Amino acid sequence: MAAALPLVLVACGDDDGDATASGGDSPSAASDPSDPSEGGDEAAFPVTIDTANGPVEITEQPEQIVSLSATATEMLFAIGAGDSVVAADSYSNYPAEAPTTDLSGFEPNVEAIVGYAPDLVIASSDPGDLVSSLAEVGVPAVILAPAVTIDDTYTQLEQLGAVTGQVGDAAELVGQMQTDIDALLAQVPADAAPATYYHELDPNLFTVTSATFIGELYAMAGWTNIADEAPDAAGGYPQLSPEFLVTANPDVVFFADGGAGGVVAEDIAARPGWDQIAAVQQDRIVEVDPDIASRWGPRVVDFLRLVIEERTALASVQ
Repeated sequence: MAAALPLVLVACGDDDGDATASGGDSPSAASDPSDPSEGGDEAAFPVTIDTANGPVEITEQPEQIVSLSATATEMLFAIGAGDSVVAADSYSNYPAEAPTTDLSGFEPNVEAIVGYAPDLVIASSDPGDLVSSLAEVGVPAVILAPAVTIDDTYTQLEQLGAVTGQVGDAAELVGQMQTDIDALLAQVPADAAPATYYHELDPNLFTVTSATFIGELYAMAGWTNIADEAPDAAGGYPQLSPEFLVTANPDVVFFADGGAGGVVAEDIAARPGWDQIAAVQQDRIVEVDPDIASRWGPRVVDFLRLVIEERTALASVQ
């Protein structure tokens, strides 16, 4: 894959401290994020990025960041901004040094958030009045919505690099991810026979289509998604019927509802009628880490590695 660096609308301060808008193809008008040697991690503030909640200006390099997004937490640590993260939401369980708290990104408590004296808050959505409430007390908030494509992941890494003064580290990480992904995709035989899959989100047979971020990763690896032909697939997360699934007959079943108390491969194989499915007959029921599969951060490389391993293994026996 030859993914280009995404476009990021940014403004950065000049020597006089005035903001100069830039619609260029880099996160900073003063430096090239694709060149880690240029500018490096030197802070260039004020800086403005274009986010889901509109343009956001960060006047100084943040020292007290609160992350209400598990994906953003992973990104911040991966680009070297982890030391500035003073609190992370209850789902931020990676990396191990993340300062996990009982803060919620789904039902944010502004008073509790402000209690950490943040100078920047990162979230993946604004349920209610998070952004406006923080603005009233002078705290900027950046909303980085769930990614739809892998380029969205690259863009958000670069945006976080810009607002934390980690431009060089972010660009280096994006470049390494692109290199790793290209190497993984090269492992898929060019003459591999078509192969189908089903990705299970929960035991009620909710799944994803190729129009979702997860589905795009499977498509990159050469998989065909049985859910793309399902009724009510337009939303990207349809619920399949057992009859549809058995008729579709996927070559591999990936399930992300395992873990403690979750289903196991034997549960799936024992479902009525599922012994007719090729994936069950050939023992191709693969558990995936739900955190890695559901987050659009740096560990998408790990998820892609898993699905490509299964793709190449299947190709070798087809």
